[in-house]
Amino acid sequence: MFWGDERRVSRCFNIADLRRVAKRRLPRVMFDYMDGGAEDEVALHGNCAGFDAWRLVPRVLVDVAEVALGTEIMGQKSTLPLVIAPTGMNRLFHYRGEMAVAPAAARAGLIYSLSSMSSFDIEAMGAATPGPKWFQIYVWKDRGIIREFIQRCRESGYHALCLTVDVPAFGKRERDLRNGMIIPPRFTPGSLLDMALHPHWWWKLITHEPMTLANVVGKAGRGLDNMTTLGQHANDQFDPSVTWDDMAWMIEEWGGPFAIKGIACAEDAVRAVETGATGIIISNHGGRQLDQAPAPIEVLPEIVNAVAGRADVILDGGVRRGSDVIKALALGAKACMIGRGYLYGLGAGGDAGVERALELFRDEIERTMKLVGCTSVAQLTPDYIRAAGG
Repeated sequence: MFWGDERRVSRCFNIADLRRVAKRRLPRVMFDYMDGGAEDEVALHGNCAGFDAWRLVPRVLVDVAEVALGTEIMGQKSTLPLVIAPTGMNRLFHYRGEMAVAPAAARAGLIYSLSSMSSFDIEAMGAATPGPKWFQIYVWKDRGIIREFIQRCRESGYHALCLTVDVPAFGKRERDLRNGMIIPPRFTPGSLLDMALHPHWWWKLITHEPMTLANVVGKAGRGLDNMTTLGQHANDQFDPSVTWDDMAWMIEEWGGPFAIKGIACAEDAVRAVETGATGIIISNHGGRQLDQAPAPIEVLPEIVNAVAGRADVILDGGVRRGSDVIKALALGAKACMIGRGYLYGLGAGGDAGVERALELFRDEIERTMKLVGCTSVAQLTPDYIRAAGG
């Protein structure tokens, strides 16, 4: 962590400020990879805009000198109703990558989720933080890799698995196509020039250990351990034939708390609970897959009603303010996941930027609770929210 990073992010007063700083500090190709969505980015923008369809209804003359922000998510205590979402290849945005994120989450008392496509491996991240950890997993064609991942997670102290199910095909992310951020990379002359004009980014990247998909190294065969070949191998391993039977097999293989990420309708939520999921994560992959998918906040009430308390419901997508979290909880969510929210901090200032992002969420959640007149997140109900214009 550098003093300059702390000073820079201390002048950021919301997540949008961190986004602006990250956009300035990162090469466009990397920022667009973090920030962009699929096709016309309707789902991407709808995720944030969906929160504007709701208004909070405050209670006054309530003693809010102390408010309880902590909760329990899939059996683990958290100081806030927040989970750090799994995001891949964090070192693209700052040379410390996940090593900046996970310890910050632990210091904040939050659950951290490691992506299968992370730039540090399961064991390294397990050792890097004493905080509660989940591992995000896909159903790969080679089921042996899944069994190996599960065993490694057990040995490294991970509490839960999080199965992502909304990638039967890859979304068409047109910003990445234009920039050449594909596998194998085909960067445009403009992208290469832009990277050259960001020496603070590339110098740190090239003077530290090579970027890799750490959990996949050694799985692709001899001579296939560079970033490009690993990426191609990982893409080839995504299985479009996955069914509910595969999820049931993974739940049995793991034998512990298990969340399914990518649910967008009540019918699938019920099926997931009946199959054994203990967590339902409502998500459209941050608008990076199906561009016309509904915003998670839109379908939250119907999914909460369908699940009927049989699993923890977590909202993922578009969360940029503490008030977004309070709205989701009032509509029945147990917690929210944040992804871009902390990645903007990572790109803006590494460790200091991630800590600033989490600090902003904590302050905004606490402030909103006091202004709403509610003394515990467990007490939030639909009585505290109404449809805008209703």
